[in-house]
Amino acid sequence: MISFLKGILLDKSPNEVTIDVGGVGYQVFIPLSTYSKIGNFKEPVELFIYTHLRDDCISLFGFFTKEEKEIFTKLISISGIGPKLALNILSGLGPEELEEAIRKNDFTRLTAIPGIGRKTALRIALELQEKFEEKKRVLTSPESKEKEEIISALINLGFKRKEVEKIVDDTINSFPKGTEFEKLFQESLKKLSKL
Repeated sequence: MISFLKGILLDKSPNEVTIDVGGVGYQVFIPLSTYSKIGNFKEPVELFIYTHLRDDCISLFGFFTKEEKEIFTKLISISGIGPKLALNILSGLGPEELEEAIRKNDFTRLTAIPGIGRKTALRIALELQEKFEEKKRVLTSPESKEKEEIISALINLGFKRKEVEKIVDDTINSFPKGTEFEKLFQESLKKLSKL
């Protein structure tokens, strides 16, 4: 099974790329979120890969982040959702937006994606809600609860989650345990303002 590819980008379109890995061109289907993050032609590219085996063919699905790949595998584990529809979903909503829509039971956002009707949206929400709850339980351990509070405060100021996560981690790790929220928050904000 192929789980990762690193090579040179030979061809790129919104739903697929061709990657040259040691003289072999791999066709990889991608969501729009990955398309917008990868480089230009002849530039190096790295993708996390899901290999989909069928009787008549092998298809590769590529993702810029591990998180996208994880959401994709969760989606295709739902009855009635194949790889192409899962890519459509990830093209319509990024991993964080999808998680937020499911937590809030926001079916309108799900049904706005081509190929997703109300019944499918409900099935997705029911199946994934439990998986997201498990993730949330891990995130609410005492150490990460503080981290989540800082991230949440920064998001409320208009920053994107992806921008702040690493900075908040670095800030928390650079101070002794038990440092008050205010100090950690201010330091994270200072680092973000220098970007």
